[in-house]
Amino acid sequence: MSAATSRAVVPAVMAGHFAASFAALGMPPFFGLVLEQSLHNDARFLAGWLYVLPTLFAALSSPWWGRLADRYGKKRLLIRAQLGLAASFLLAGFATSTWTFAAALALQGLLGGTFAASNAYLATVASGPALARSLTAMQWSARAALVAAPAALGLLLQAKGSSPIEVYRWMALLPLLAAGLAAFLPAGGAAHRAPGRAAATSAPELSARGVYLLQFGFVFSTVSTFPYFAAHVQQHFAGMSTAAAGLLFGLPHAVYLVAAWPLTRWSTRGRRSRWLVVSFAALLASLLGQAVAASPLSLIACRLLMGAAMTMGFIALHGLIAATVHAGNAGRSFGWFESSSKWGAVAAGLAAGLAAQSWGLRAPFWLAAAALIPALAGLAVVALRRLPSGSALPTASSSPFSLPSSSSSSSPSSSSDSMGAPACTRPTPGTQS
Repeated sequence: MSAATSRAVVPAVMAGHFAASFAALGMPPFFGLVLEQSLHNDARFLAGWLYVLPTLFAALSSPWWGRLADRYGKKRLLIRAQLGLAASFLLAGFATSTWTFAAALALQGLLGGTFAASNAYLATVASGPALARSLTAMQWSARAALVAAPAALGLLLQAKGSSPIEVYRWMALLPLLAAGLAAFLPAGGAAHRAPGRAAATSAPELSARGVYLLQFGFVFSTVSTFPYFAAHVQQHFAGMSTAAAGLLFGLPHAVYLVAAWPLTRWSTRGRRSRWLVVSFAALLASLLGQAVAASPLSLIACRLLMGAAMTMGFIALHGLIAATVHAGNAGRSFGWFESSSKWGAVAAGLAAGLAAQSWGLRAPFWLAAAALIPALAGLAVVALRRLPSGSALPTASSSPFSLPSSSSSSSPSSSSDSMGAPACTRPTPGTQS
């Protein structure tokens, strides 16, 4: 596939993912309203647990769907994911009990997986730095949905007189449109690599296992506050509307939309592991600030800082994982990458639900900040122990994030990820499938 065709494919995949993500990412902040007004259930902790359900089943199914994508084709599995999402939305829209709604959310996780499927497909049309930029673009579409959907759905729920759960019925049309768009995409093949660029591609900084672990910790700390943010700000700032809470929820994601592209270019100037140290520290500060914010203005400042931290963190993680992926292992690699993200969200939702029920709506912020401390300390040690550029890397025994030693990495087929994922070693130039 030519480079021009590859560049044209990325916007189409982004558009499809945005459409499919609108309800999946926009409705969870309003699960409290769905429980109270549509399902007549006042158990507050269920909002966090319902948030976890699709994430849990996505964590379980993502590696499996990834293996099937490598075997049967990334495009086919992308269309399957869009259709599965539409079916689950329809079931959610007609749910009349908490159990039925929970079943629909479980199917959303089991049959969906559009983000991993989209990324795996993109690995057939891009590689290396181009793939890292494509992953940033995909995260851009997800952040766009998180900005637009809560605000738009908040206004819709505020103006609409019928049951909030009925919104899902209309949202089912969006993944159907995305599936139709995906049907017109090229089948994909080996990623195009510009002449002379293969040899210049840098070696991976961290092992795939290390990237999965960092993704888990990063997602845990960002997601812990999601299900309870709207309720928290409306409780502590009297008179704040649902629409305003939705706008504040989307503010960090708006920062990503503005800053992702320039920061992507800047991030290539240094090691991405050091970027992660900065992003983790900024995220920690923003979470502590949100927990004690005394005014809407201070809360806005902390949400902006959180957005900057999320932007730096996602860009660094995308670069780190892109360095380990090629077209042949893209389904498995992104399946496990997405699975680590989902497991982080599962743990966050369960822990935040218990914390909010036991200690109030501020508790998820304290929980997220506390979880970052050991992750930040471990990451800082790894970044500081790395030798200057051109020197030998630490051995595999130095840290769970380190690359295998040269003696073991010479035979990719003999190694495996500790989480059961395949080792994501970079192919030698000229051998990429």
